[in-house]
Amino acid sequence: MAAPHKAPASNDIRPPEGEGATLVRSLTHRQTTMIGLGSALGTGLFLGSGSAISAAGPAVIVSYVLGALLVGVIAVLLGEMCAAHPVQGSFGTIAQTYLGPWAGFLSRWLYWFSAVVVIGTEVVAAALYIRWWWPAVPMSAAILAIAAVVLAVNIISVKSFGTTEFWLSTIKVVALCAFILCAALLVFFGMPDTQATGLAHLTDDGGFMPHGASSIWLAMSVVMFAYAGFEVVAIASAEAADPQRTIRTAMRQLAWRLSFFYILSIILVMALIPWRQLADSDGSVETSPFVQVFSVVGVPAAATLTNAVVLIAAISAANAHLYGASRLLHSLGADKLAPAPTAKLSRRGVPAIALAASTMGIAAAALLAFYDVSGLFGIMMSIAIFALMLVWLLILASYVAFRRHRNANPEEFTGFSIPGGSVLAVLAAAGVLAVAATAVKIPDMRQAAITGLVFAAVLAVCYGLTTLRRSRVKEAAAE
Repeated sequence: MAAPHKAPASNDIRPPEGEGATLVRSLTHRQTTMIGLGSALGTGLFLGSGSAISAAGPAVIVSYVLGALLVGVIAVLLGEMCAAHPVQGSFGTIAQTYLGPWAGFLSRWLYWFSAVVVIGTEVVAAALYIRWWWPAVPMSAAILAIAAVVLAVNIISVKSFGTTEFWLSTIKVVALCAFILCAALLVFFGMPDTQATGLAHLTDDGGFMPHGASSIWLAMSVVMFAYAGFEVVAIASAEAADPQRTIRTAMRQLAWRLSFFYILSIILVMALIPWRQLADSDGSVETSPFVQVFSVVGVPAAATLTNAVVLIAAISAANAHLYGASRLLHSLGADKLAPAPTAKLSRRGVPAIALAASTMGIAAAALLAFYDVSGLFGIMMSIAIFALMLVWLLILASYVAFRRHRNANPEEFTGFSIPGGSVLAVLAAAGVLAVAATAVKIPDMRQAAITGLVFAAVLAVCYGLTTLRRSRVKEAAAE
């Protein structure tokens, strides 16, 4: 591991090149927390996780608990680093500081690509939800309409983005709370015409672990990525009004809120509906557990309500991921590791060019959806999934180096510190590697590993060529 460079002061944010002085610190504490929920609470939770349930049955609950613990550890450790260094580029800049320039290059480009793919998939999903109401609307027109909304929200100002994401996420959270209350009512008390189901469905069809204990591990390959997106909170630290307080509390709140929503929702769903029925569902609005629960309770137009919620969820997730992708690309441009125009800021402090470049996922997903190139789309998703796992590992490696430097130079740092943080980082890295090891058994994860490693190797070559070009430029200038 390369020796760490001198750590920047906690409030040191280097201004990028181009228009504007620096990113604008205008995100409030509440907005920052909701941004994290907006990116992590996507459509998967609302429409169900059939493949994970199919793999583990009711034992998928344990997979969600383990996933919550793993993501919670990564989130609070990342929060400690970003509270100490609320810099543009977030974990990418921190990796560059403590592991070396190669780590900053890889982590930011890997995350950017992953986010760009997710943006595309969420926009296409949102377009499908619009067509659920109006089938005559062309797919391309629906995609363009959603893309225009998401881009407009982001390009006006960071305050506009924060306010919009706050309210979109609030709607999702309210819908989830309503679902949890209704589902709990049906499970434990029933309705006048419906008997309470109790918890019998968790054990009455092959037991709690119908496919054995190993199924819990195999389901982790799907479950872990339901929690992905919390990293956007760390990226937002460079534009938070009070970064030290905001990141410290936002990461902790995000960790337990995600755990609460996912774990309680999956327990109630599994208690209400036989797991084989959930495993066989096609992931459509009509088969969503939300529709089934709201219909039984007597909520009028349950399918329409659910479709509105998942549409908002998709727009919110695309909105948050576009924000995160554009900020990392902007930081790469500022470090001369991406085309120079991506470092420029508009008069409102928005990296407009980096933002526009990050919409490539929307265009790519639209083309793939139009031509029905499902195979290529699967490959892109595989790269995105594996890229995110590599980012998590780089975050954890950065944390170990960060804590070593912090312990050696305590006078340079203020703020909170996680007890036993380095040990937790090593354990979390082992957990991420264990999830990656499901590639031995799961073809989709195997494809993710192969294509992801190839993509990472291509990035490594690009970094080598960039470094070589820089050295030649310096040599020519010296002569």
